[in-house]
Amino acid sequence: MPLPHRVVIAVFPDVDLLDVAGPAEVFALANGESPGRARYDVRLASPRRGEVRTSAGVRLVTDLEFDDVGAAVDTLLVPGAVDAGELGPVARIDPEVVAWVAATAPHARRVASVCVGAHVLAAAGLLDGKTATTHWSTAAQLAAAHPAVTVDPDPIFVRTDRGRLWTGAGISACLDLALALVAEDLGEETALAVARRLVMYLKRQGGQSQFSVPLSRPATSRRDIDELCAWIADHLGEDLSAAALAARMCLSERHFARIFTQETGTGPAAYVEAARVEAARRLLESTDSPLGDVATAAGFGSAETLHRSFRRRLATTPAAYRRRFRRATTT
Repeated sequence: MPLPHRVVIAVFPDVDLLDVAGPAEVFALANGESPGRARYDVRLASPRRGEVRTSAGVRLVTDLEFDDVGAAVDTLLVPGAVDAGELGPVARIDPEVVAWVAATAPHARRVASVCVGAHVLAAAGLLDGKTATTHWSTAAQLAAAHPAVTVDPDPIFVRTDRGRLWTGAGISACLDLALALVAEDLGEETALAVARRLVMYLKRQGGQSQFSVPLSRPATSRRDIDELCAWIADHLGEDLSAAALAARMCLSERHFARIFTQETGTGPAAYVEAARVEAARRLLESTDSPLGDVATAAGFGSAETLHRSFRRRLATTPAAYRRRFRRATTT
């Protein structure tokens, strides 16, 4: 049997629990799905061996001290921690952790950050001149503190430096990042098997947005509007004009448009277009379907309408978006 991939996860006070436990669970499930193939040996390393209190209050027991890790690291995984700031979460930058990551990274085959762990990689000088992502709430902080880093707050994860550096988005995206690492090591079939074991709806691709249209806005104060938004997402191919939606709500078109805009922050037509663009993005990222088929599936009706909406909302074309996605996840 091939030697196992040695995965070392950095652990430090107030680290996000899911940032650590999520990838560890993915690697453990991958071991069960790949008998006879390369497996993972996951170790937790901290400044000092012993118990470490996480952000959730749960304590982890680490396997190694930083000084004991050495150079035999296949994958170095760096999670994050945040402090509460006046304007929202602030990524914590622990100088001891930064120094260890800077010293250890050159010996690792690949380095990956989870959530705000990207701030640690940036502080260690690993992201200069590269594109990276992080949790959307600290993206501005990362960009301001490290102008040499191109910060893209939208993707689930970003793979760069010929696959040697990975940065992942917030919280649950740690599962998507870990699944992508498994796919690279053991193949797409194993990664999809692990995703099924995790009961994940789908294995999201790296170019996919951190937000879905419904999740990018807070819940409204009206359940009927929330239910309508969910219905829209499931019926993109139907007549979703303001008149049709108003009739579904048993309201006049004018009254419906006023309430919908008040509750969601956008007009009905703009909301529907955004939902259809998101559906088209998912299809472009995950299939080779012709643009006409993508347009039909997403509810646009024609490739021309799809093209206009992409230009308006993403400042690119569907074909260019598909090419960019493939480069971002395979180079």
